[in-house]
Amino acid sequence: MREVDRVISERLDSGVPLVGQVARYIIGAGGKRLRPALLLLVSGALDYRGPHRHSLAAVVEFIHTATLLHDDVVDDSKLRRGNPTANETFGNAASVLVGDFLYSRAFQMMVEAQSMRVMEVLAEATNVIAEGEVQQLMNMHNADLNEAGYVHVIRSKTAKLFEASARCGAILAGADKTLEAACADYGQALGTAFQVIDDVLDYAGDAHVMGKSLGDDLREGKATLPLIAAMQRGTESERQRIRSAIESGLGEDETRNAQVLQEVIAVVRRTGALEVARAAASREAERAIAALQGLSVNPHSASLVQLATQLLARQS
Repeated sequence: MREVDRVISERLDSGVPLVGQVARYIIGAGGKRLRPALLLLVSGALDYRGPHRHSLAAVVEFIHTATLLHDDVVDDSKLRRGNPTANETFGNAASVLVGDFLYSRAFQMMVEAQSMRVMEVLAEATNVIAEGEVQQLMNMHNADLNEAGYVHVIRSKTAKLFEASARCGAILAGADKTLEAACADYGQALGTAFQVIDDVLDYAGDAHVMGKSLGDDLREGKATLPLIAAMQRGTESERQRIRSAIESGLGEDETRNAQVLQEVIAVVRRTGALEVARAAASREAERAIAALQGLSVNPHSASLVQLATQLLARQS
């Protein structure tokens, strides 16, 4: 990972100072680096030690960072990882354009790996992520979204890059199609579990630990799994309370927002919706671990199992 960070720093260089300034601001804000770590772990599990693993790990982090820059503009987010977002600090225009730079730099670096299969996988992933973002935008304030629709969106906008990261690690290692598909399944399941837990923490987490405000999803009118489960299990009045909150989102009145959020959290907790969502994440983590059965037992594959297990206990 230190070598990946070195590659990231080197490839952020640009003749336009603002590009590097904005990119370094968000990349240096303390992200988990899960996607590049996933690519490195799969590569190691399949005994690949070549240098392309570092550059492609940096590529997936660039793609992820570009999506964050664009997401924060779309969502008008003010806080990420405990710090003001890039759009809050540098403005929307700079955030969008630097996100574009990171996408284009990522594609430059993909070409250097000289693998048409890698380029195919990452190009498709980037396209699916964009489609997922648009689908999520269309679902804003849609209180009729069901679990299948929710899962489709998170597998597109979040899990797809996990899947691509794991698949690229297998491709670099020269794995056969069956093993490559198993690694991709692991990544998709891991990414799905990651997002479900993220959505749980929006109603059950600690804002100081998470580094972002609780209730952001409700503020934006997102019907995530905790709300979907709460509406399925709640009384008619509770369903209407959540439906109204999703359809209207949270407004400018912070006092009113706090009241609405507390009412919704109370319903989510009373109905056991958080447990329903955590159980869904647990099933995905189990699916991820099952996908690893064809890998040799070594420290890297053991870490992949541990990653899926520990994901369920994350607090930020």
